[in-house]
Amino acid sequence: MTTPHSSAPTPADASASRRVLILSTVAFTLMFAVWLMFGILGLPIRQEFGLSDVQLSWLSAVAVLNGSLWRLPTGIITDRLGGRRVMGAMLLLTAVPAFLIAHVQSYPALLGLAFLVGFAGNSFSVGVAWNSIWFPRERQGAALGVFGAGNVGASVTKFIGPAMIVAIPAAGLLGGFIPGGWRAIPFLYGVLLVLMGLAVLIFAPHQDRTPGQGRPLQEMLAPLRDARVWRFGLYYVVFFGSYVALAAWMPKYYVDVFGLPLYQAALLTALFIFPASLLRPLGGYLADRYGARVATYGAFGLMAAALLVMSMPSGHIVLYLPGADGATVTRDVMHFTLGVWPFTALLFVVGVAMGIGKASVYKHIPEYFPRDVGAVGGLVGMLGGLGGFFLTPLFAYAKSATGFPQSTFIVVLLITLVALAWMHLSIMRMMNRAAPHLQDRIEAHP
Repeated sequence: MTTPHSSAPTPADASASRRVLILSTVAFTLMFAVWLMFGILGLPIRQEFGLSDVQLSWLSAVAVLNGSLWRLPTGIITDRLGGRRVMGAMLLLTAVPAFLIAHVQSYPALLGLAFLVGFAGNSFSVGVAWNSIWFPRERQGAALGVFGAGNVGASVTKFIGPAMIVAIPAAGLLGGFIPGGWRAIPFLYGVLLVLMGLAVLIFAPHQDRTPGQGRPLQEMLAPLRDARVWRFGLYYVVFFGSYVALAAWMPKYYVDVFGLPLYQAALLTALFIFPASLLRPLGGYLADRYGARVATYGAFGLMAAALLVMSMPSGHIVLYLPGADGATVTRDVMHFTLGVWPFTALLFVVGVAMGIGKASVYKHIPEYFPRDVGAVGGLVGMLGGLGGFFLTPLFAYAKSATGFPQSTFIVVLLITLVALAWMHLSIMRMMNRAAPHLQDRIEAHP
């Protein structure tokens, strides 16, 4: 069998690589849909259980938390045992809490099950490690970009959820075997998780590749001491953590701020999710063509510009001026109101920046750490996912403290500017240490 970086893979290797990419991408798309399903289900759940905004935010937050905590160990385990076994087992295990959510009767139980079903989010590290070892270095960027586009799974619930909630009566179908209302969604996902788990175990290459087998754990963790790994993790908080938090928060935002019905809120949120997911291959291409630093700079700048406008509260700016007779004269110097369509256009721009940025960060992991993609990719993904965990309740607390729904975007803007400043200062320090004739080479070491 050829090595994963062989320049001339056999037809059998090429066929096996395609199967790995297809199965892992479909599985990740499904797992991502399960991971973020509370972005839509949260609204009918809030009505049924009488939840506050903060209580509702914690449903998504605990799911995001459990989908982030285990990314490092699952990446390492994948390098040791192979992606087929790990991905198949994760799909089947996640089906259990999905079925239980369909029958939950209390908020504490729902909160616990939301945490358990959130384990689905760790499938990203499994897929990154699995695909990296099955593709040669010159094709890893494209393969990881295609796999990463499975983020679009966040929009699946937003498309099917509102329609199914309305179509299936509260009493359910088949004598209540299929629950009705919002409970039909986790039940359906449970069925699909079982079927997908069996498909992975049956159709994925049985002779898997395990680059971490036999290597000491200390050796596999050694690259995590590299400061660049942690810097990538911060960037991923901006591009992925913010994406996860906004994907879960935006349906509620559209409903509360613009007064839209749930199905319209879901569709408009999908317009943000699509570019943030499907443009990952484009981000990989731009990083290959112009360098990861340039692509990341562009993504940060584009995102910050859109967020700056979205952060402006609606209302009037009034000046109070002294009149000729001593009376105060008021003058309305500006009135700012961001309508639903301009807002959606700006949110789309944020999604474009996130799609490019997520790929520009991850492109370098198999290049610089080819033997440790599981550990390094797992840590970067874990940090990004934890960012999504903290941001979701932070949005609720910021709104509660300020009374401005736009505080959501102020939070994201501040984190973006901090990450951009750290990146810029790091690059400037590298340039100052390098001789002028070597500055062009810095592009290879962002």
